[in-house]
Amino acid sequence: MAFLVLVGNPRPQSRTLQIAREAAAAVAERAGDTGAADVVDLSLLASGLLDPAPAPEVASALEQVAAADVLVVASPTYKATYTGLLKVFLDRLPGGALASTVALPLLVMGDPKHSLAVEVHLRPLLVELGATVPTPGLAFLESQVPDAAGVLGAWADLVAPQVSAALAQRKAAGVA
Repeated sequence: MAFLVLVGNPRPQSRTLQIAREAAAAVAERAGDTGAADVVDLSLLASGLLDPAPAPEVASALEQVAAADVLVVASPTYKATYTGLLKVFLDRLPGGALASTVALPLLVMGDPKHSLAVEVHLRPLLVELGATVPTPGLAFLESQVPDAAGVLGAWADLVAPQVSAALAQRKAAGVA
């Protein structure tokens, strides 16, 4: 299975990128995948995202995202939701583009009062694009960074069986 990490943080090499990579690795390990996840870091594509025709690197990133079996979609929480950078990128995908993808939403946040944003804002966007989105998404608090492995491991324990089941179901239905 092909794991891909999509990061909507406008800062390169962000903490969001680090957490998303670790989250993907934790889920992949529990789902029996030993390969490293590829990464699309939108901070590197930001300058070309609003061009009328996508630059080759943006077009390539869109193709990568649409082809992923498992997509970890990560963003810092800005104004109680995901970043505009992530939204602009995902708006370039046609409806149903993620129909063969299992997507895992992940928001990094400073305040627990934004915890519902992962389920109320990011999940519906991914579902609208056709993705299967197992429960729960991850609301990762910045205060949890010192225990990232424990937090991500516990979350991966919950979602990895759902990821495996969703991929098996898609394969049996001939979707994947």
